[in-house]
Amino acid sequence: MNKPAAPANVIPIVDAGRMSRKPRSTPKGRSVDPKALAEVRSLLSADPRRADLLIEYLHRIQDRYGCISSAHIVALAAEMKLAMTEVYEVATFYHHFDVVRDDEARPPALTVRVCESLSCELAGAQPLLADLARKSGANVRVVGAPCLGRCESAPVAVVGRNPLERASVQQVASTIARGETAAPVNRYVTYPQYRRDGGYRLLRECLSGARDVESVVKTMEGSGLRGLGGAGFPAGRKWRIVRAEKAPRLMALNIDEGEPGTFKDRYYLERDPHRFLEGMLIAAWAAEVGEIYVYLRDEYAGCREILSRELAALQADPPCALPPMHLRRGAGAYICGEESAMIESIEGKRGMPRLRPPYVAQVGLFGYPTLEHNLETVYWVRDILEKGADWFTSHGRHGRKGLRSFSVSGRVSKPGVHLAPAGITVRELIEEYCGGMLPGHRFYAYLPGGASGGILPEKMGDIPLDFDTLNEYGCFIGSAAVVVLSQHDSARAAALNIMRFFADESCGQCTPCRVGTEKAVQLLASPRWDRGLLEELSQAMADASICGLGQAAPNPIRCVIQYFPHEIA
Repeated sequence: MNKPAAPANVIPIVDAGRMSRKPRSTPKGRSVDPKALAEVRSLLSADPRRADLLIEYLHRIQDRYGCISSAHIVALAAEMKLAMTEVYEVATFYHHFDVVRDDEARPPALTVRVCESLSCELAGAQPLLADLARKSGANVRVVGAPCLGRCESAPVAVVGRNPLERASVQQVASTIARGETAAPVNRYVTYPQYRRDGGYRLLRECLSGARDVESVVKTMEGSGLRGLGGAGFPAGRKWRIVRAEKAPRLMALNIDEGEPGTFKDRYYLERDPHRFLEGMLIAAWAAEVGEIYVYLRDEYAGCREILSRELAALQADPPCALPPMHLRRGAGAYICGEESAMIESIEGKRGMPRLRPPYVAQVGLFGYPTLEHNLETVYWVRDILEKGADWFTSHGRHGRKGLRSFSVSGRVSKPGVHLAPAGITVRELIEEYCGGMLPGHRFYAYLPGGASGGILPEKMGDIPLDFDTLNEYGCFIGSAAVVVLSQHDSARAAALNIMRFFADESCGQCTPCRVGTEKAVQLLASPRWDRGLLEELSQAMADASICGLGQAAPNPIRCVIQYFPHEIA
């Protein structure tokens, strides 16, 4: 077909210099370094060059070379047929990727991360961080880090991948000297042990027809089990909603447990991984899900080893037909705990929350209806279906029903995960489950739902802890992360610590959160708080932020102004 002539009224513009140049032999931009390309191809081996695997492949480069060079970004982009900007923007979005330009020195061979979140700060994280930075050698980099999910053992330092509980300078130094940088794996219930104790029998009953979907979903609805990742949406109803959507349907398991004060998912995963996996598979069966993606935060390297082993054992000797299951690794981004940001990350992108509607149950992973759950939610599925909904609802206090796994940290004698009745008060939780306060400490205040759940004074320590009970006080239970403060602490200082965390972890997509959290840090650090300006800023963040990070970030500020006015007078 001949090219149509230009209209008579259009004057063609011709650049004689460009017309005389020869066509490019290489794409515009940086050329691919042959050595870097060979290294990337070796790391990727025969694995598919799909865009959703970008973060997995960036991890391989980071793990092998200790950083991600510009040459590796160019080579990876060429190998995956992606624009260099796509690779670069993802690599620079996540905290755990060290992107190094040509003119920059590579980071030291070993990184020591010290948690700076609230529970660790209460336990002396800042002096520890300063001492380690002063005494570390040239081959060791010491950096502050957001919550590492081990708040019960504060302060926490991670040497390479090895988490050290109640860390000290001497402990870190001796760990480095011994070269113990890998994540340890403690004893847990393995696949053969779980099967011997009746594991996966319930799943087989579901797939064989001995149990029907309707009875299973009704039992879950009768139990009143709600999502235990923080949102609290009824689990059984979510199964119905996703099942009603058009196939194919997918499932995404959220184990990006980044909320400061929360560590219950790690606790259960380190001890009984197959109880979670069986519950996950039953949920997938009930919602007629065809494929499952498990998203695990990168800080849980030991859990990743456990899941890798046990998924392989399960798939090698399956108790029944299983859907494809994929384990995906986060890269250090609190925002990926938000369900749509997690889905973006699984797809190989920056973890930026999506605008809703549509909701992920309608348009989720790869554009398909997606059943999204937190680990602990499906962890309870087997117990509820085997023991009945009445068993679960028989627990509870003060008019509430069910069980809650409380992650308790701070100034208590026995911090840790405590399984207690829903509706228990924080005062009862401290006395009956946590061994009381630490010697020399008196109960002063508490965070009922992690960093974003607000701060309440001791005089409000008799409010039942459960979904919806705290809303009227400007707080919520979220993932049931309880941080206890004493008379030696300050609610004002706690709010500043939390806001610094939010400012560091904001994905930057929306202005109210990106700018608002940074401005809030400046205002909270001021000797005298400007209450009017803080309230105006808080309202703007709560009203206009895209996701829960910016919407809930003002909660600690408002609580301090309302319940601790003496600290800011």
